[in-house]
Amino acid sequence: MRPSPLVICAARATATARQSFYALASPPGKAGVAVYRVSGPQALLAYKAIVRPISKADHDLKYPTPWKLHRCKVVDPDTSAPIDDGLAELHGSRHPGAHVHSGRALSAAILGALSRVPGLRPADPGEFTRTALKNGKMDLTQAEGLRDLLDAETEAQRKVARAVASGHTRRTFEELRARIIGALARVEALIDFGEGEDIEAGTWDAATERVQHLRTAIEGHLADGRRGEILRAGIRVAIFGPPNAGKSSLLNFFARRDAALVTPIAGTTRDTLEVHMDLGGLPVTLVDTAGLRSDDETDNFVERLGIERARQAIQDADLALCVLSLEEAIIPAELEELLNAMSHKTMVVFNKGDLGGAPPPSITPRLSWQISVRNGDGMEQFVEGLIETLRHRFDPDSSEEPIITHARHRHHLERALESLDAFLELPSDEIVLACEELRLAATELGRVVGMVGVEDILDALFKDFCIGK
Repeated sequence: MRPSPLVICAARATATARQSFYALASPPGKAGVAVYRVSGPQALLAYKAIVRPISKADHDLKYPTPWKLHRCKVVDPDTSAPIDDGLAELHGSRHPGAHVHSGRALSAAILGALSRVPGLRPADPGEFTRTALKNGKMDLTQAEGLRDLLDAETEAQRKVARAVASGHTRRTFEELRARIIGALARVEALIDFGEGEDIEAGTWDAATERVQHLRTAIEGHLADGRRGEILRAGIRVAIFGPPNAGKSSLLNFFARRDAALVTPIAGTTRDTLEVHMDLGGLPVTLVDTAGLRSDDETDNFVERLGIERARQAIQDADLALCVLSLEEAIIPAELEELLNAMSHKTMVVFNKGDLGGAPPPSITPRLSWQISVRNGDGMEQFVEGLIETLRHRFDPDSSEEPIITHARHRHHLERALESLDAFLELPSDEIVLACEELRLAATELGRVVGMVGVEDILDALFKDFCIGK
């Protein structure tokens, strides 16, 4: 038996109402101001249910002007009993909000009032932003940039996230996609209008030239050394070297606390230890590692495991600091071999300069500093030099912000590049295949900004947002 039209309409009305939601958009607890937001088809109903004018002069509350604050009082929707005085606003045409005082009892009362408005439900994490994405107010990269902006802990992270949230990445990918579509249009014209070898050759050559320029541009973005991804996640700097060189003491210096255990016993550090810090505005994760020595020098199974982990940490690091003691005149051959293998990302710190000694000749050509963690000699120059090196390597103050800040951006760019390469390898008589390769390239770039097929990543993106965002 089919349900009646009335039942169907009621079900649709209930489903529509469930699309309306509310949240406290500011941190809970005692504060100067609390911000509440409502969105969805029932949002204006909720606004009219709990917002009242303070005086007759506030008559425009019934039909508020968007993007303008209005004096109001928030009331209980059932009894009209006042809860608090504040300011009401309207974002766009149907997204009201209220700014009132913040306190736990006030929050409980206002959230309780909103919960009694028919058709409203508490918002899910990131639901306001997800709705903006769904309604075309922002693209997927801007939503990612907003999340990164909220998570930013250093100035460098803030700058990169702000650029992405403001649309820098979207504009770049849309421009690349538009250029691919332009080349595709030229090739498709050969299918519909190509007549004569001269016209066909000229059109094909023009499209090929466009694709070659595009390929160069995409390669340039991919060759940025993962700058945007590293700045977003933090620069990993591994501290390694022989036992008792002062690695853990150096970590403690940066951490400004006894993060690592320091003893005169070789092999004290058995596992990696991470400290996250803001170093000159850059996000840095320092990784302390076990002292490196050969299997002949230790028969301790746990220490050997620690050494293996240390080697892996050095491999995974973006940069590495090799800490050596000036007391030791000879560098073990195995360690020197590792230094040579990692020369592209390794700097050397000669510790215990207060005890005398000179750096080994084989090490001095490298970028290095002489310090004493114990008495502070050379530490200021070392820190300044390290910050300068990190800035030079990752260049956060570059006039051109990185467009790749997530692994998925790089993945789709690489896939698009593969399709462009496949196009360039095709002969001019394979027009249909050529069009397909260009379509695939355009589709990959469209996935970055959320034009096509991104539902599978939206849940992962918004689960980390706060409730009122």
